[in-house]
This record gives sequence, structure tokens and C-alpha cells, in this order.
Amino acid sequence: MDLFESLSNKIAGKGLRIVFPEGTDPRIIGAAVRLAADGEIKPLLLGDATEIAKVAAEKGFDITKVTVRDPKTDAFHDEMAKAFVERRKGKATPEQADEMVKDPNYFGTMLVYMGKADGMVSGAVHSTADTVRPALQIVKTRPDATRISGAFIMQRGRDERYLFADNAINIDPNAQELAEIAVESARTAKLFDIDPKVAMLSFSTKGSAKAPQVDKVVEATKIAHDLKPELALDGELQFDAAFVPTVAKLKAPDSQVAGQANVFIFPDLQAGNIGYKIAQRFGGFEAIGPILQGLNAPVADLSRGCNEEDVYKLAIITAAQAL
Repeated sequence: MDLFESLSNKIAGKGLRIVFPEGTDPRIIGAAVRLAADGEIKPLLLGDATEIAKVAAEKGFDITKVTVRDPKTDAFHDEMAKAFVERRKGKATPEQADEMVKDPNYFGTMLVYMGKADGMVSGAVHSTADTVRPALQIVKTRPDATRISGAFIMQRGRDERYLFADNAINIDPNAQELAEIAVESARTAKLFDIDPKVAMLSFSTKGSAKAPQVDKVVEATKIAHDLKPELALDGELQFDAAFVPTVAKLKAPDSQVAGQANVFIFPDLQAGNIGYKIAQRFGGFEAIGPILQGLNAPVADLSRGCNEEDVYKLAIITAAQAL
């Protein structure tokens, strides 16, 4: 089954609410209108209602089925500001909170935190930092996660589907952090109907090269095994050894993952970012994400170069994460 057919089946009838802080952007409005028409997600646009209506009219969008709220004038503002002060535990005064929750990203994140939305999708206009900062301050990471990370679902046709991480957040994770990213990525993979077989990637396979960078991946592999002994995970592996069965027989004949990996953990952000973009541009894969992992509730970070289809699909993924 196609990924989005599967996810749509999972979220159907659940009435999941996804908030979009960038409500005046035509890409966001178009996606919200489609989602509302599908009936699987209840979209909520944030922004000035007059401006949203103007943009919608210019683009020919019917927003009658889409809820619109303005953070600057919302009746829920005072309750939200009070909750924000309590959540920040002395790190924000009432006056600061009053202003901060007028910011669409903070307002949207507070809706998620307070159970008035099930997830948030932002980043079409705002930077990753503007999207992630409120999530870390308010939603925060799960008790079993020390940090967030970013994964991409890489899909080509109906039959090829893989997960790459971290391609978005952690610049140079240490061994402990890399191990946690691997475990979290396996968890994400299952949500997208991938039975995880995790490869800890390196420029070395089973000691073929020596360097501190290799040592980090070897140590991360050991830690990941300790964290999740039952997980099919191996490293350090070069990409060809992880992916190509014939190469795996030569380079890592005793591995239970080599040659059949479908979750690929990159040793740092530089490698991860380059890797997914090569697969996207040379290999013709659709890169869906980044999907933020490790939060108590789902918050998604769009690329500023996204299109309406990207927004639509990431909203469905975010809703599925909320289940």
C-alpha cells in the first residue's frame, strides 16, 4: 500500500486537529483546504482572518471548512499566557508571556501543549529555529529522549521506502546521542510501515578503516544495542555494505543487517544532509520531512522551499504521529 494510503487509513475518523501558524501563506491555505475537504484532519489556520480570506479569494480557495484564529486577538489568549508562565517555571514573566503567545508559532505550540490541537506544522516561512524553539520550551522531549532529531522518509514508487536520520537537527552528535537517534528512528520507521533494520553508517565497515569518526560509530552501535537489545541494528557499515547484498557478503558476512538495511543513521548532519539530497536528486526519491523525533507531541518543520503538496503530506504524517 502507498505510504499515504496507509497513513490516511490510520487517521481516518480520529478527528485529529493540526494547527498551521503560517495561515496567510497560499501554500498553507491550499493544503488546509484539501485536508478539510478530505475530512481526515481538522486544519486550523493562524493569522489575521481578513488577510487569510483575501489570500484565499485571490487563489480561489474555499476556506469555509477551515477554522481560522488570530493569536493577537484570540479569546483564549489570557488563559494561554497564564499556562505559558506556569510551563516556563519562572523563565518568563506575565508581561513576556502576554507578548510571546501572540507569536503564531508559540500560540500554535501552546494549543498542542494544552490539548486543543494534536500537532503543528510550520516552517514554510519561519526558520527551523523559530519552529523548534517553542516546541523545546513548551512541548519538550519525551522522558526517554534527551534530544530531538530529524528524519526523512525516502520513497520511490509504491515499493521502495527507507528512513534517513539525522538530516536536520544535530550537527555532530556524540556516540550516546547517535545511539539515541538510531533507536528513535527505528520507532519512527514502524509508524510508516517499515520493519526497521538499522545501519549505523560510516566510511568504514567492521574495522576496515581507523579514525576517531569510526570509533564514534562503533561506540554508538554498542550503546544502541544496550538501549534496545531486540532491535535489528549493526555498524559500523559503509552504505554499500548496508544496502547491497553482494557487497554485504564480502564486507560483513556475519551481519544480520548488512545488505538489507532500511533505516540509515548518518554519523553527522553534514553527511546526512548531503546523503538525502543525493538520493533525492540523483536517485529520484521523494524526500518526505523532516519529521521531528523525540517530542512529547508532534511538531513538524517544513522546508521554506516547500510546495502545497509537501505541506499536505507532512500534515498527514504529523497527524499519524499523534496517534
